[in-house]
Amino acid sequence: MAEERTTDEVAAIFKSAGDSVALINGNKPEEFTDAEWKASLQRNVDHLETIKAYKKTDDTTSIWTSEDFSAQDAAVSAGKTKIAAL
Repeated sequence: MAEERTTDEVAAIFKSAGDSVALINGNKPEEFTDAEWKASLQRNVDHLETIKAYKKTDDTTSIWTSEDFSAQDAAVSAGKTKIAAL
C-alpha cells in the first residue's frame, strides 16, 4: 500500500502546477509546429486535470485542502480553447 503524501510533497505538486499554467498562458514557441504546440498544450491541460483529481490512499479523499485552483482552472479552460483553435 502506498504511503500518504506529506504536506511538503503536496505543496511541491501544487507549486509545480504553476509551470503548466505558465506554459498554457504563454505563446507558442517559435520553434514549435502547430502540432507540437497542440500536443504540448494537451499534455499540460491533462496534467492539471490529473493533479487536481489526486486522492489520498483511501481513493476518496482529496489530497488538497485549502489550495486555490483558480489559476489552474482558468489555464485548463484557456488551454482547451487554444487546442480547439489549432
